[in-house]
Amino acid sequence: MVNRNLIRSLDLSEEEWEGELSAAMEAAPPEEMDWGTQEVAVNQIVQGRVLRTEGDVVLVDVGYKSEGIIFRSEWEEGEELPQPGQMIKVLIEDVEDIHGLVDDSRGMITLSKRKAEKIEAWLSVMNSVHEGDVVTGVATRKIKGGLLVDIGVPVFLPASQVDIRRPADIGDYIGRTVQSLVLKIDEARRNIVVSRRALIEAERTEKKAQLLAELEVGHRRKGVVKNIADFGAFVDLGGIDGLLHITDMSWGRINHPSEMVAIDQEIEVQILHIDYEKEKIALGLKQKSPSPWENVAAKFPVGKQIKGSVVNVMSYGAFVKLEEGIEGLVHISEMSWTRRISHPSELVQVDDEIEVVVLKIDKDKHEISLGMKQTQENPWDRATDRYPIGAVVKGTVRNLTNYGAFIEIEEGIDGLLHVSDMSWTRKISHPNEMVEKGHVLECRVLSVDQERRRIALGMKQLADDPWASNIPMKYQPGQIVKGPVTKITNFGVFVGLEDGLEGLLHISELADHKVENPEEVVKVGEEIEVKVLRVDADERKIGLSRKRVEWTAEEIAADATATGANKPSPAGPPAELKGGVGGGSGPLIAPRTAKPEGEAVAAE
Repeated sequence: MVNRNLIRSLDLSEEEWEGELSAAMEAAPPEEMDWGTQEVAVNQIVQGRVLRTEGDVVLVDVGYKSEGIIFRSEWEEGEELPQPGQMIKVLIEDVEDIHGLVDDSRGMITLSKRKAEKIEAWLSVMNSVHEGDVVTGVATRKIKGGLLVDIGVPVFLPASQVDIRRPADIGDYIGRTVQSLVLKIDEARRNIVVSRRALIEAERTEKKAQLLAELEVGHRRKGVVKNIADFGAFVDLGGIDGLLHITDMSWGRINHPSEMVAIDQEIEVQILHIDYEKEKIALGLKQKSPSPWENVAAKFPVGKQIKGSVVNVMSYGAFVKLEEGIEGLVHISEMSWTRRISHPSELVQVDDEIEVVVLKIDKDKHEISLGMKQTQENPWDRATDRYPIGAVVKGTVRNLTNYGAFIEIEEGIDGLLHVSDMSWTRKISHPNEMVEKGHVLECRVLSVDQERRRIALGMKQLADDPWASNIPMKYQPGQIVKGPVTKITNFGVFVGLEDGLEGLLHISELADHKVENPEEVVKVGEEIEVKVLRVDADERKIGLSRKRVEWTAEEIAADATATGANKPSPAGPPAELKGGVGGGSGPLIAPRTAKPEGEAVAAE
């Protein structure tokens, strides 16, 4: 016995009824149904004559001993009920056999008009519709995964098959008449799957071949915008899509294609390129009008000062719009003569109106180089007049290097204070021994290289050179002085005489005996008494001796006589001294050749 509740439940779910009906009719497939007999059998469609309506049922005579009933709910609200004597087709759903005899007059037959109509409709469709056929119907409902389309019976249109590009909401198609291609028919399950996309693609394939044969580069054609991406828009030309790239939309700057076009908008485009093998077409909008770069050199000659609007700011510069479709770049290096700029946004912002000067034009690359600083006077052009040699200037220490300090005299103009120009007497290894970043100093201008934009400054030049008078007068040969040991080297010892001034005590002048290691005799910081041997103002060096401090006059005279130290050399002045002021390299005492050890020589 067929499950009566199962068949009756078909009324509850329109999108599932076909599957349940197939299961309910498993014992009697539709193609095996006998349409010509009135013998009562479950799942049979028969002709019945309406007898009357009683309460919630319509009584129908189907040629059985007892009457069959159809529930009034099978007719839609407002639908006219059949009249007595009217013939209708019905499905025998069930025969209730009280005593186990099907011909018992007290048995009741349950009928269904609606299911008979649906089965008839399916049978009609199965006979007339085949896979590959084109069918037309109205989209009636949105269900999971797609739409139901009524072509006489509900068929399934998957969401992926609604259109070439899946729409955002397939519910927009409800109520629309659509044509579709039958993809699959499952007779057993009473299921038909259709595709609107397949039909569109088939039509487009035919149109595409025809269109590709017609199109030519340079032609203009109308199309409809179908999709918009960050890089451009796809335009349907009537069978084939072309790409309208963002760079081909306008001669001017645009940030997104949606600024120029909208989906479903009809536009006229120009064919730029056709790839017949890959079936790709490049389109252009801006090419419909002349390029503003054609006469750019005449409109914006090099050297011309013009006003423009900042349209974009990058780390390397700012793009300035001169007119629609014409932009130039102000490189960060062309923004200011004097300011040190880390980012262009320190000077300009988007939408700022600024004055610029045209520096260079590359018509082929559509590039214009602009300058902002060229609209102002270059302070270096008058640096020689503003900072003459010998002038005293005041500035701030901006940066320190191993070789000196950069002093900012005014914004954007620095001078270099070299370590050699910081002190007359001190041997300076690094500028931080004398100055610190941020210090305000006074310096004297030593030289100005206007072309190379360099100014040399000196700090020691603010005072007189002590080597010219003070030091030679203060330190005389033979003079006994005291000072601390400031540095020990393998060739001798440096002794501090006063602030920044040092003399060299050569290793041979440390003691009467031969010294291999000066550290065995003296220590750094130890104050010792030494004798001045020589003061060389030209070389800015002072030679010292410790062993001669206690020498008597006779010893000094004997040494002088033995070495001839006070006699001029036959070849000229005394041999060149080695060594120097604090930290200098090389021996202070000249090498002896066939001379007694301990000969007094001049300090460098």
